Amino acid sequence: MVLPKEIPSSAENDMDSQTLSKLPISSILIIIAMQTEALPLVEKFQLSEDQKSVFPKEVPWVRYHGTYRNLQINLIWPGKDSALGVDSVGTISASLVTYASIQALHPDLIINAGTAGGFKAKGASIGDVFLVSECAFHDRRIPIPVFDLYGVGLKQAWKTPNLHKELDLKVGKLSTGDSLDMSAQDEASIVANDATVKDMEGAAVAYVADIFKVPAIFLKAVTDIVDGEKPTAEEFLQNLATVSAALDQAVTRVVDFISGKCIHEL
Repeated sequence: MVLPKEIPSSAENDMDSQTLSKLPISSILIIIAMQTEALPLVEKFQLSEDQKSVFPKEVPWVRYHGTYRNLQINLIWPGKDSALGVDSVGTISASLVTYASIQALHPDLIINAGTAGGFKAKGASIGDVFLVSECAFHDRRIPIPVFDLYGVGLKQAWKTPNLHKELDLKVGKLSTGDSLDMSAQDEASIVANDATVKDMEGAAVAYVADIFKVPAIFLKAVTDIVDGEKPTAEEFLQNLATVSAALDQAVTRVVDFISGKCIHEL
């Protein structure tokens, strides 16, 4: 676990990880890929946009920050692509933002929240919000022994049995790739990953969080049914605003639950 800002780094030698894990969570990093998903939470938590960015001036990343129920909240949105003006979605932006945010902000916990496609064969419906149990990639195909496992990049989300029980969230596995649609090869990999939901960021966030040993949880709200009858892009755009509202309600409930608790009480 990354040390909170209040604790000097030299204390790491004097306090073991078990002691640190008993400290109340004080700093949460929320990573959200799309502005539509982010702004309702900015309003809910009354966060302010950073006027003097903690990030390099060349990047479009936007930080909103503030205090909510004694928690320091930093919400990071990767911003708009400088050339095309669309949300900077996908694994590259997600991994870069996660890395830079951990280095600059030293969070106790990461929440990656976002919309996702769901599979009706696995019980997903439009508007469902899933608490992710594990993340993997479905489009990094490397058919060489051991490299194949690296490509899948399976990572466990931080276990949150009390949060799950208290909030009664659905639980499912997440598969991540850099395409909104799903090729036949992607589908085979998603089935192999036993995924209930698919997105474009989660496994990248999980990869970086795992490197720095920062606990991470993932909340994914279903905008489109991947194995349904409607075209994915059409259904996604049709439901984005409504499902983003459901996602933001779920994130708020999760943050309310986290307040005052240590990491192992989740």
